[in-house]
Amino acid sequence: MTTHSPQGFGYRARRTFTRLLVFLVILGLGGGVVFLLGQLNARTFTVVQENDELVVMKGRAMPTGAAAYRPGDPRLADTYAPIPLEGQDVTLLTQQKFTDRDDLDRALFPLLETLARPRIASGEPPKVERGLYYLRRAEKLSGITEEQRRSLQSMLTDVAFYQARQKLEDARRLVSEGLAQLKLAAETENRHARAANQMLTTVGPTARNLEEALRRAVHTESAPDNSPVAPGPSNTPVAPAPATPPSGAPTPDAGLAP
Repeated sequence: MTTHSPQGFGYRARRTFTRLLVFLVILGLGGGVVFLLGQLNARTFTVVQENDELVVMKGRAMPTGAAAYRPGDPRLADTYAPIPLEGQDVTLLTQQKFTDRDDLDRALFPLLETLARPRIASGEPPKVERGLYYLRRAEKLSGITEEQRRSLQSMLTDVAFYQARQKLEDARRLVSEGLAQLKLAAETENRHARAANQMLTTVGPTARNLEEALRRAVHTESAPDNSPVAPGPSNTPVAPAPATPPSGAPTPDAGLAP
């Protein structure tokens, strides 16, 4: 006859405590995994296309989910503001994830370069100005590679001419407006009329010459060269002219006449 000794209170307490401890360890490990996944997702960047704009998204402090990236630094806010796409295809870009901001910068640069370069090269002021917008956006990306920096510098060099021309045009306009305002003040009876006349006498001729020089520089001398190109030398060989016997030399038939 087999007898079963009743389990004591201490045994049941130890078993309950062991189960509770295992449960707490599993719960802690699960919470740690969720926390680490949340931290990893919070450092992850993605991009989405919304209304023909590329919007930068940043992961939430949760295992999943993201929201539009709005950094506290105003300079960074301008850097990662939505990018107008103007019909550019960004399907491949929207399928990527970036584990830090430098990776995001390196991925955004080719898009901005693609948008900027043809507009800068067009030579048309509205398009050049639009290209400059994308170029300035590219300048704000701090995490780009050295090769991308060289490409950026090349574009900045290309656009320097258009920036200089725009500044000269701005200077011409300011000189013209200054002369017009001085003339108005000089022709009106007020306490500044005498001073305005003196200024016109002193700087008027020089300022008008400067305005005209700036006008020529911006609107005439900076225009593209459309003069016809002179044709280069032809590569077609020219047959030599037949030799002419010298005057007075006997001809092959000389002395054969009867």
